[in-house]
Amino acid sequence: MKEKIQALIDQEIAAIRNIPVDGIIDEAIAIIHEQVHIKKGKVVVSGMGKAGQIGNNIATTLSSTGTTAVFLHPSEAQHGDLGIVQENDVLFMISNSGKTRELIELEYLVKRLHPNIKIIGLTGNSESPLAKFADVSLETGSPKEIGPLGLTPTTSTTVMTVVGDILVILMMEKIGFTKEEYAKRHHSGYLGQKARGEKG
Repeated sequence: MKEKIQALIDQEIAAIRNIPVDGIIDEAIAIIHEQVHIKKGKVVVSGMGKAGQIGNNIATTLSSTGTTAVFLHPSEAQHGDLGIVQENDVLFMISNSGKTRELIELEYLVKRLHPNIKIIGLTGNSESPLAKFADVSLETGSPKEIGPLGLTPTTSTTVMTVVGDILVILMMEKIGFTKEEYAKRHHSGYLGQKARGEKG
């Protein structure tokens, strides 16, 4: 069993190492910086299912590190929540297949509301509708899922999380986010104490 577990871990690590490292993420950083920190918009992150859960984590982590972001559920968007999107925002859409119906519909609805809105995609399919309509398409490397069925989101969600982490860190560096600013956003808990230099 130990060998099996190690093999699964190795597959996850290999998937992370296979994430494309190119200049595309620089373009995503530039768009987010322009829309959020210059034009005073926000990042609106959206995704369905497991991709949506990761999107929610990316949105809250961006917000906690100085880049305003919210999560918009693509289905709820069709029932009024679309109103949260403003013209200076940037839409960050996440789908492993890049074919998620609700996201494709969301792109149409948002573009109808704000035709010039910028879209960043995160997908494992460079030929998908999401990759094609996004202004910038971030790739995951399309890793194979490690589960016995090859269907359950495992490695795909791992690499999405890592790309999200990289995006957060690069944005922190771009805006010169400080420990003092971090503390202002973390009043309570261990991280807040640590950021203020307090002993827990």
